[in-house]
Amino acid sequence: MKIIKEFARYAVGALFIFSGIIKVNDPVGTAIKLEEYFQVFSADIAPFFEWFVPAALFLAVVLSVLEVVLGVALIIGYRMKLTSWVLLAMIIFFTFLTFYSAYFNKVTDCGCFGDAIKLTPWESFYKDIILLVLIGVIFWKRDSYQPLLSMKMSEIKVVGTTFFMTVIAIYAIEHLPFIDFRAYKVGNHLPSLMKNSEPLKYMYIMEKDGETFEFETYPSDGGYEYVEARLMNPDAAAKITDLNVWQEESDYTDQLLTGTKLVIIIHQVEKTSLEEMDRLRNLTFENPSFDTWILTSSGYEKFEAFRHANQLAAPYFFADATVLKTMVRSNPGVLLLKDGTVLAKWHYNDTPLADDVVEILNRQ
Repeated sequence: MKIIKEFARYAVGALFIFSGIIKVNDPVGTAIKLEEYFQVFSADIAPFFEWFVPAALFLAVVLSVLEVVLGVALIIGYRMKLTSWVLLAMIIFFTFLTFYSAYFNKVTDCGCFGDAIKLTPWESFYKDIILLVLIGVIFWKRDSYQPLLSMKMSEIKVVGTTFFMTVIAIYAIEHLPFIDFRAYKVGNHLPSLMKNSEPLKYMYIMEKDGETFEFETYPSDGGYEYVEARLMNPDAAAKITDLNVWQEESDYTDQLLTGTKLVIIIHQVEKTSLEEMDRLRNLTFENPSFDTWILTSSGYEKFEAFRHANQLAAPYFFADATVLKTMVRSNPGVLLLKDGTVLAKWHYNDTPLADDVVEILNRQ
């Protein structure tokens, strides 16, 4: 039993630290996922969940930092009664979330490990079941764990971890994530990621006379009833499937990925920061080295009013809000593309000068 008890301690602690650090790296992404949960619960369970949407970013920081702190506290054996109670409460809550998402197919990605590791809803639920068992062991044996450090040193480590992780989270919010796990990270060639790397292979699940059959090619014989098609080589599937840029009834996606484009991303103009609008405005002036485009998910009338109010003299196009939030964790944000390759991206707090953009292009 001692081996199981210690395994549970270190396995859960390490997983919580890893999961928390991934989220601390990208609190805005975690907040987007929390908003999705709150909106689903508001529609399906009770309207009051909508009240939590404005606090999603704050909650994202608190939960992400708490995950890391709990992992550290568990490993060093700090206040195990309190730590085990909080762990148990969190895993019960997360298990409910992932079960609800999987069973009702509401949120297709739980965001358990941010964008670093993608899990299906059922994989997320099974992961939480395993954690629930391990944390159950920890909770059962909570009085038998011995601290690895003195109380003073343990408190220094817990407080220090809390402070350091909070600073990291705030920095990531005020700038950009330290590590970008998304398809739009610097260096990626977007057109390549919009294609399958090889032909997709499917396993077709069919039923006939009460029996289930699997076929690598769709059966031409009659009498089979289609059940589902399972993708056998998911890694070959395109990583970007929803990038579409349009203006009125014309598609401009290919034009976006051709030539040198400095893309100013503005989604939900009512939530757009105006702090660095002067610098953004300067980027819209004509420059022989690049073309400035604006991408927005706001409606035509809203953006027209916003553009005139802020004197943004650049052509603008429309794109899906989720895509724009994935491109850059900033509103507004800036992306530099050359023939579809992401050369750089900036938070609005780090908005570049035109000379900075030209310097990057000259280094290519």
